[in-house]
Amino acid sequence: MKKPTLYLTWALQGLAALIMVQSLFFKFSAAPESLYIFEKVGLGDAGRIGTGVAEGVASVLLLIPATAWLGAVLGVGLMGGALMSHLTLLGIEVQGDGGYLFFLALVVLVSCLGVLWFRRAQIPFLGSRLGKLAPNVGK
Repeated sequence: MKKPTLYLTWALQGLAALIMVQSLFFKFSAAPESLYIFEKVGLGDAGRIGTGVAEGVASVLLLIPATAWLGAVLGVGLMGGALMSHLTLLGIEVQGDGGYLFFLALVVLVSCLGVLWFRRAQIPFLGSRLGKLAPNVGK
């Protein structure tokens, strides 16, 4: 991978991991906003804690070069769920946040999709096929 691409990939990985890690405090401390969101979605405390654990795992995986693709896959799944919850149950704005949580989920989703694109050659079973799309990217 060329240096500019490598730097961009690391920036995307770091941004996604940072946003997910900072949200852990709110999930694990049972912040009122977090309690409201997970009750409204119907997942309760187990869903809040489980989502927090999954986001923590995704963040760690994103920061390890060999597993960044896996962290990105997990991040895409988590943020896809978060965005669908916003669009179907919560609304874009939650408790007067001006859409901030929706925006952060969107940033993480786009960042993780970028990581998957740049690191696609590393994905087992698919990497050799996907790497042919742009042979010098993601290796």
